Amino acid sequence: MAKYLLLKHYRGAPAAVNDVPMDQWTPEEISAHMQYMNDFAERLEKSGEYVDGQALAPEGSWVRYGGEGRPPVTDGPFAETKDLIAGWTIIDVDSHERALELAAELSAAPGAGGRPIHEWLEVRPVMSAHCTVTE
Repeated sequence: MAKYLLLKHYRGAPAAVNDVPMDQWTPEEISAHMQYMNDFAERLEKSGEYVDGQALAPEGSWVRYGGEGRPPVTDGPFAETKDLIAGWTIIDVDSHERALELAAELSAAPGAGGRPIHEWLEVRPVMSAHCTVTE
């Protein structure tokens, strides 16, 4: 089994087919989208492939160490994940192909008008503690 991170993006990825921003959806469209996401997670829990997943709030801050006795430094002149990442799901599957299959299914979550979003999801393997470096 290998773990994969499925990232849902607000922006930064290629445009989805149904590219209406969520803040323009009706409450019913948002409910249908969330139900699809919950049903997806529940099905993967039953199959043993679900590890965790969360939707992320749009607000957040970048923080770094500011130096001894100095306050942390926040924000900067760069794209922020609060603007880019809408949420994530971690899955534990038998193959990379299975991870791609599940990401494609998740991409079909309904959006505006109840039509599938066909959004692009980023699929990234989670590094294991047993990674080795080769030259």
